[in-house]
Amino acid sequence: MLLLGAHLSIAGGVSQAFARADDLGCTAMQIFTKNASQWRSKPLPTSEIEAFASAWDKSQVTSVTAHDSYLINLASAEGDKRSRSLAAFIDEMERCAILGIPGLVMHPGAHLGTGEDVGLQRIAEAMRSIFAEAPPSVRVLLENTAGQGSYLGHRFEHLAEIMERVPEGRFGVCFDTCHTLAAGYDLTSAEGYRATMSEFDRLVGTEHIAAFHLNDSLKERGSRVDRHAQIGQGAVSLEVFAALMADERFAEVPKLLETAPGENNCFHLASLSLLRQMAEKQA
Repeated sequence: MLLLGAHLSIAGGVSQAFARADDLGCTAMQIFTKNASQWRSKPLPTSEIEAFASAWDKSQVTSVTAHDSYLINLASAEGDKRSRSLAAFIDEMERCAILGIPGLVMHPGAHLGTGEDVGLQRIAEAMRSIFAEAPPSVRVLLENTAGQGSYLGHRFEHLAEIMERVPEGRFGVCFDTCHTLAAGYDLTSAEGYRATMSEFDRLVGTEHIAAFHLNDSLKERGSRVDRHAQIGQGAVSLEVFAALMADERFAEVPKLLETAPGENNCFHLASLSLLRQMAEKQA
């Protein structure tokens, strides 16, 4: 089955996302499990946990992924921000476990001027602490970033180093097409896609990719600016999306839009239709 969908709203409760997914014909979706602009939220009520399970059982969605809050920065120095980030991330993993969501996407963190080596070491230390406490049923999906500001994860080497420094970790990778291009990798042609994936495979291993964010990039290659665009309206070539949809290595990996849905979901419907057509051409 083609696992294709989008990041969807949880307005009204996490269980409500399934109805939105079904309206779009999604077989996969990504959600926040709480208000992403708050450090912590009230525990999920038993009624909502049960409603989520029931809605999932009835939905055509088979793959659910969560994304953590953007407030969290595991590359922070010792202090209040780091303590809150650690507690918040463990809380997010616990919420995923309660809902039966197997993967939590996260941006590795920003070093805030201390340098890449220090930042990566802090992330690794945080991860060792997190995995010692967090539920074993949830895998952390490290997302490659655009490299905006001091964000780490814009080089494939960063992801590999985090995973190598925490061998006990339960890691996967979320591969974002917009971030990849913005970070400087070539996603301007099918040939560029193949070269980029070859480099990722050499450094990290394509077998670790557990989710894709299918986003076009408003800014040009190497801009280090994280600005998503609708598919076909940015700097990522349509050849790249077609090659990815045809790549048998990722046939069972969920592929998710993170772009604006548009009025009455017009943008999502158009993008999902285009991606399905690409997949069908290669079937």
